[in-house]
Amino acid sequence: MSLTKTAISGMIWTYSQQFGSQLISFIVSVVLARLVLPSEYGLIGMIGIFMSLGTALFDGGLTSSLIRSNDANEEDYSTVFYFNFLGSILIYFVLFIAAPWIADFYHQKPLVNIIRVYGFTFIISAFGTVQNTILTKTLQFKKQAVISFPALILSSITGLTMAYLGYGVWSLVISIMTNALFTSLFLWFSSEWYPQLVFNKLKFKTHFNYGYKLTLSSILDTVYTNIYQIVIGRYYSAAQVGYYTRANTLMMLPVGNISGALNRVVFPLFSKVQDDIPRFRNAYKEIMLLVLFIITPVLIIMSLLARPLIELLFTAKWLPVVPIFQIICLTGILYPIHSYNLIVLQVKGRSDLFLRLEIIKKILGTVVLIISFFYGFYALLYGQVFFSVIALFINTHYAGKMLKYSMVRQLIDLLPIFAFTICMTLAVYVIDTLLINQLNIVRLLAGGIGGAVIYVALAWIFKFQSIKYIINLINRR
Repeated sequence: MSLTKTAISGMIWTYSQQFGSQLISFIVSVVLARLVLPSEYGLIGMIGIFMSLGTALFDGGLTSSLIRSNDANEEDYSTVFYFNFLGSILIYFVLFIAAPWIADFYHQKPLVNIIRVYGFTFIISAFGTVQNTILTKTLQFKKQAVISFPALILSSITGLTMAYLGYGVWSLVISIMTNALFTSLFLWFSSEWYPQLVFNKLKFKTHFNYGYKLTLSSILDTVYTNIYQIVIGRYYSAAQVGYYTRANTLMMLPVGNISGALNRVVFPLFSKVQDDIPRFRNAYKEIMLLVLFIITPVLIIMSLLARPLIELLFTAKWLPVVPIFQIICLTGILYPIHSYNLIVLQVKGRSDLFLRLEIIKKILGTVVLIISFFYGFYALLYGQVFFSVIALFINTHYAGKMLKYSMVRQLIDLLPIFAFTICMTLAVYVIDTLLINQLNIVRLLAGGIGGAVIYVALAWIFKFQSIKYIINLINRR
């Protein structure tokens, strides 16, 4: 079986897990949005950076090193497990102490208790990190799906019950914590691996030397990704953070499902053929085109129909999300290209280059942020899109050199997708304009189905190769 077919086959269970999880989470979020205020969502958005930083730190990039290592054994797994667990305790302690200062920064006293409770999730998650890594490394995505669904359902029921009873922001906190708890418990009791009383310093050094660069890169990316919530929360309002967080979550729904699912598959698979450049390049190209072929029209249709979509799902109180969502959808389209180019650097073992590029990009991104800040809230969002384009050129340049697949060549291969999307955009705009006074559900169905039909028809007429992959996949099922 070719690498591309293996990736697509492995993605079926991964995508089933992620799609099912995202579908349940989305339905739950729709209900919660009607029970919880935007300002309460904003409180969670304000501390998102600290949760993400903690996760990056206690993981240390060592799990990526485990996946990449073809000769990892019991000592490797146990060493990483103990490092992650002890690191999570240390991070929780620091966060517990820092909670009052974080709350003062945002002028939100309720954040103190929220942070101190929410932060315990680090310790809970650390128990199952290595077990989950082993499942990913051995491509046991079906087992991951079987574990994740019950945990998500139980935590969702908990969150919805608390929200219905009027617990507000605490329903969000406890829902996230219970999901981490059930996931770790199910991973622990279903795993064939358990940590042994061993910590090999040499093994730790090997994984740390590879992983710490990825950790620093992850920290930089986390800070930059969440810096918008920080700025918005500090200089605007909790409600505005809630709107931005909701828009970003909605944008990531298709991106996370499709691109995110495949990312978990391609990293371990690409690691096995990292020295076979022609095979690596061909699989990379096919997978990137397939993902962009699906994500691009979905995001554009969602953006064009944002008002009826958000009003139907979340009610009129969330309508300020519409312009925010329409702007950041542009960054979502570029996300898979960024992601796959960076995976190339990781697979090739160039974590040093990965780190240098992250430093350069974040410096440039910070400059863009500072300049756009002085022109208002929406200028911040457009600045985010502008920086995403800059980062695209940087990422594709270096990864392209390694694969002998240049940035220009990549963009040329993507031109048909963008051409189909432009034609589809015009059609959806006309359809929605004609139905502007109809019910939201009518506008969504007409615009969505009409746009999808035109997009697929154009790809079929011009025999775009991603159509063949999808048809072959359907026929095999």
